[in-house]
Amino acid sequence: MTKAIRINRVGGPEVMELVDVELGPPGPGEAQVRHEAIGLNFIDVYFRTGLYPQPLPGGLGMEGAGVVEAVGEGVTEVQVGDRVAYAGRPIGAYAEARNMPASQLLVLPEKIGFDTAAAMMLQGLTVQYLFHRTVPLKAGDTILFHAAAGGVGLIACQWAKVMGVTLIGTVGSEEKAALATENGAHHVINYNKENFTERVKEITGGKGVSAVYDSIGKDTFIGSLDCLQPLGTMVSFGNASGPVPPFSLGELASRGSLFITRPSLMSYMAKREDLEAAAKSLFGVVASGEVKIDIRQRYALADVAQAHTELEARKTTGSSILLP
Repeated sequence: MTKAIRINRVGGPEVMELVDVELGPPGPGEAQVRHEAIGLNFIDVYFRTGLYPQPLPGGLGMEGAGVVEAVGEGVTEVQVGDRVAYAGRPIGAYAEARNMPASQLLVLPEKIGFDTAAAMMLQGLTVQYLFHRTVPLKAGDTILFHAAAGGVGLIACQWAKVMGVTLIGTVGSEEKAALATENGAHHVINYNKENFTERVKEITGGKGVSAVYDSIGKDTFIGSLDCLQPLGTMVSFGNASGPVPPFSLGELASRGSLFITRPSLMSYMAKREDLEAAAKSLFGVVASGEVKIDIRQRYALADVAQAHTELEARKTTGSSILLP
C-alpha cells in the first residue's frame, strides 16, 4: 500500500483526499519510483476543477523526483537505485510512490537534489521549449513574459538573461516586481498599477516585442496581442485567469500578420530524444548555477488543499513542492 491523493469529482481543493492505494509491481516498460519530492503546478488546478478533463476517480500531479525501487520487463532507461525525475503524463504524482513509464524518467545529475528536481522539471522544461523551439530566441530579442515572479517566470527571467534576451515581465505586486528584477528581468510592470500594453510600447519606443509568453489567458490575451510588433508571435501556454474566449483571425491580420500558438509540454516532449535533449539543456543551466530554482513554498502532501488554495489566490512566488 501507498498513500496518494485521489479525486472522485471535480471542484475546489476540498475534493482532494489522501487515501491508501494498492501499488503492485511495475509492469513491462515501467519503473517504480519512491518519491522524495513532488512538484506543484497550476496545471494541477486545471485537472482538479475539470477545465482539463480526465477519467474519474483519478489522481493529480505531473512532476516528481525520487529513487527507482523496481523495474519491469524490458526497461533499459533506468535501473534500481537511480535518482530520477520526470514531468508529464500519466497524471498521478501526488503519491508517496507510483509506477511510471520508464521512457518518461530522466536520471538526475549528482549536483541536482530531489527538491530542486521536483520543482524544476515541468517549469524548466516548459521554458526550455518555449525559448528554444516554440520561438527560437536569440541575443538582442525583446519579449514580454506574464507572471514573471511565478515558478515558470523566475526560470524564464534567468534563462533569458543567460541568452542575452531582454525580458519585460508583468507581476501583481511590488514584492513580486522586486523578485523578478532580482532574477534578471530587464523591466517589470505591475499590472495593478500600470497598463501593461501602454508600458510595453513605452519601453520599446513604440516598436513592440517579438514574442509574448502568456500563461494568464482571458485577462491578458487582447492586451498581449497589442504588445506585439508586426509578424510577432503570441504564445498562449496557460489559462490562470480562465480560457481565452473565441476571437476572429482578423485580429491577427489587423495587428500586422501576427502568429499565434497554443503549445503543450506533452507535444514537445513526446519523443524520447526530444525529452533527453531538453533535459540536458535544463540540467546544464541549473547544474552550472546560471539558473537557480527558487523554492519558496514547501507543503506536506497531506496539506495539498492549502497548497492549491494559496496557488489559486496567487499568494505563492517562485516554485512550490509537496513532500510525501
